[in-house]
Amino acid sequence: MNRILKLITPFALTLALTGALPGILAGGGAYAMGGDSGSADKPADPTYAAAKQLVENGKYSEAIPLLEEVVAKDDKNADAFNYLGYSNRQLGNNDAALAHYQKALALEPRHRGANEYLGELYLILGDLEKAEERLDVLDGACFFGCEEYTELKNAIAEYKAKAGS
Repeated sequence: MNRILKLITPFALTLALTGALPGILAGGGAYAMGGDSGSADKPADPTYAAAKQLVENGKYSEAIPLLEEVVAKDDKNADAFNYLGYSNRQLGNNDAALAHYQKALALEPRHRGANEYLGELYLILGDLEKAEERLDVLDGACFFGCEEYTELKNAIAEYKAKAGS
């Protein structure tokens, strides 16, 4: 244990001195609802911003056309595909949700939101093994832990508890 701490401490100190540690510990800060990949270098897209706000307000049917507009302009926007998946899943459109999550992950395999939400979809579909695969990906993607990992871990535990009763 002490050996591990001796290795981690210089690394953490380096991250702290470079200003990276607070962002890592906070999960990047841009992960509202597990949605964004945290790419701060993307220019703001007002259509995406409006769609994201609709999703956060639970207006999934209204968000979907805006998100489709975003991905029509930018077919490499993993965040928009993730929100398309999330919105469709909330509306019970599981096939569409699956396709959108898979597209998001094809673009960004370690996208935390898409991995969490796809794992939750797999639980809805009764596929515990695939949900646990998404949890494993999140375990690797979340260096110091993250909300997405915790949320999916809790959902899996709840799923298992219900299956055992």
